[in-house]
Amino acid sequence: MADDEMVRVAVDQELCIGGGICEMLEPEVFELDDDIVISSVVGDGLLPRDRAAVAVDRCPGQAISIVERNS
Repeated sequence: MADDEMVRVAVDQELCIGGGICEMLEPEVFELDDDIVISSVVGDGLLPRDRAAVAVDRCPGQAISIVERNS
């Protein structure tokens, strides 16, 4: 699969610790709720695979995942 392939990301809100790194890396895709300090996906949640992999890797709570399509 190509690195520039678009993939959808998801946040497991049970695992999110509110570090905000995802929002810093991809502010158009992730938003940290100021009241509950939990991140969520905004919009369609699509990112190029290589950028999504960085967000997954940098998440301190391991709460971000790439949603693979069923073929």
